[in-house]
Amino acid sequence: AVVSNAEYGAFEEAKAKSEGLCKLMKEVLDDKVEKVVVSNRLADSPCCLVTGEYGWSANMERIMKAQALRDSSQSAYMTSKKTMEINPTNSIITALREKADADQSDKTVKDLIWLLYDTSLLTSGFSLDEPATFASRIHRLVKLGLSIDDDDADEDDDDMDDLPALDGDDDNEESAMEQVD
Repeated sequence: AVVSNAEYGAFEEAKAKSEGLCKLMKEVLDDKVEKVVVSNRLADSPCCLVTGEYGWSANMERIMKAQALRDSSQSAYMTSKKTMEINPTNSIITALREKADADQSDKTVKDLIWLLYDTSLLTSGFSLDEPATFASRIHRLVKLGLSIDDDDADEDDDDMDDLPALDGDDDNEESAMEQVD
């Protein structure tokens, strides 16, 4: 594909802006990935996982995990060294980069990085190490999308403190229903 100078310049600018995010993603994912790099191969996807030329593919890793006679010494070989490639022009990566630039210690940023990693595992053909954790992250995201807070009970209590106390002993005042009769 022929790339114009303008497109190349825009990509290089996005790549330079994404270096900090790459470092943060590597810190968060730690030994799950060998490195996090900016890719120019991705079109629609925010990120993907690739294995080295001589590493095991996702399918081979799955086959070896299913072997009955394997010992723990093989597990070091089984987990292929994965490289996470991110698309610096993708809207998800752009928004994540802005959020990370604002506050790197933000729990949401770390959660989103793990979510991107887990979805990349699935789309790249690997199996999840911890499906329950992935499911809880997805559920938290769904709650966020539906504007449901887990802390609703706590917030309701706070709101109740702001209200004046109810005077149930005061019989002189008639309720709205009694006034109708």
